[in-house]
Amino acid sequence: MQTTKNERSERYAVSFQDVVAASQRIATVIHKTPVFTCESLDRLIGTRIFMKCENFQKTGAFKYRGASNAVMRMTPDQRIAGVVTHSSGNHAGAIAAASQRVGCTAHIVMPSNSTEVKKAAVRSYGGAITECLPTLADREKVSVEIQQATGATMIPPFNHPDIIAGQGTCALEFMKQVPYLDVMVSPIGGGGLMSGTCVAVDGVQPKLPIWGVEPTGAADAHESKLKGEWVPQTNPETICDGLRTSLGDLTWPFIRDRVDEILLADDKQTTRMMQFIWERSKLIIEPSCAVVLAALKEKIGSMDSPPAHVGVIIGGGNVDLTNLPWN
Repeated sequence: MQTTKNERSERYAVSFQDVVAASQRIATVIHKTPVFTCESLDRLIGTRIFMKCENFQKTGAFKYRGASNAVMRMTPDQRIAGVVTHSSGNHAGAIAAASQRVGCTAHIVMPSNSTEVKKAAVRSYGGAITECLPTLADREKVSVEIQQATGATMIPPFNHPDIIAGQGTCALEFMKQVPYLDVMVSPIGGGGLMSGTCVAVDGVQPKLPIWGVEPTGAADAHESKLKGEWVPQTNPETICDGLRTSLGDLTWPFIRDRVDEILLADDKQTTRMMQFIWERSKLIIEPSCAVVLAALKEKIGSMDSPPAHVGVIIGGGNVDLTNLPWN
């Protein structure tokens, strides 16, 4: 994505200025999350790992950044009519919480197989849940029906400029905290976080490599990069529930043009890494975060000269404690 600012604004849904504006807009309502290190993890992976811990963000995930930006950009009339979205969990909770803060009704469409802990979180933030079949088609269908019935504003979980810009504030903040990173690594689900990361990195350190990570059971971005064209997700099978979503038409161009490599890890590798992090660093992270560290372990282990300072975005920590993967 090495283009001029004017070219970027024409080719992509979000510019660096959008991310900066989002950072200023949401500064008073989000947490500036910490960056953690763990010597045991460094030894295991084989290099220095810096973890941007969005599991300490409000609602337990980076999604609160994008949700807050999108809700804060709504007009007073739109807030009165409410907001509608569809999500398997973290975006649902984030939209519900951001809407509650401004007195806006949140209609949340959630797949029937969403974890109970994430459903409970949505309800605690005042969100009105409508369950649907665990398919993207049904999620979108039910959301549109609610939108038509209520006049609510649709804010999808990733394929939206305000969401992408808000998620980009995470990497923007990260690079200020650790300005000497040699590579930035982020998970890829629908691509909102990765797209925002691409924009932020391109605006601050345009030569900084960006690696994405997916589970082997939901590797549509990896396949899309190999084929050079957008390949939609079909029948994902992975414990990384936050990464089962397909890329969108707004997020694919960022990944196509700016992500240097997409790494993969399977669920067994992810489970082992998740348990390791819980035990050694005492951080509660989701499988959708552990997969990043699991893939890095394989990648770094195969390199003759690995990067010395690796930045990893830890997306969230909303885990169903009654159904841990290693049990």
